[in-house]
Amino acid sequence: MFAEKMKKSTKEFGLCVIRVFQALPGADEARVIGKQALRSATSVAANYRAACRARSAAAFASKINVVLEEADETQFWLEMLEEAGKVPASRLVQLHQEAAELTAILTVARKNAIRKKAN
Repeated sequence: MFAEKMKKSTKEFGLCVIRVFQALPGADEARVIGKQALRSATSVAANYRAACRARSAAAFASKINVVLEEADETQFWLEMLEEAGKVPASRLVQLHQEAAELTAILTVARKNAIRKKAN
């Protein structure tokens, strides 16, 4: 049940970043930073799905670590878009919150996976 909810949440997160990317101005720097956010956000969803198919605790822990890194990276690129003045802060409030929540959940999942792998 939890895994399915996370699959849905990570996918929706990626879709929200896609919509932000589609609304970016045509300036080169906005598109470059936006593509980075797009790649990392969609990678969160794709790699979470891969983690759910892991064949061992070690493989799950490894994939969850990748998902966590991608979520944190997405947060960084969203901050860059905002601080560079390419996207209004108000447009990113929900995404920042979602990225922080995903990062917190994934941090716990990583700790649990590492503990499980050690046993």
